[in-house]
Amino acid sequence: MRWMIVLIAILLTVYFFLEEPPPRPIEETFIGDQLKPLRKAEGFEAEYLQGIDARKKKMEEELEKSGG
Repeated sequence: MRWMIVLIAILLTVYFFLEEPPPRPIEETFIGDQLKPLRKAEGFEAEYLQGIDARKKKMEEELEKSGG
């Protein structure tokens, strides 16, 4: 019976001191193929938001020229 307690203690010690393997990058998992269009869409979104900011700035400049 003592050997079982010792075995459990050893197993618990080993379990707590083992390092957990690092997670795989998400691109290497089963969902990786679905992420490609999402990454591409992020680029389009950034370009779209930059375009909106440029148009907004241009409209503000035109309002300042015409109003002031």
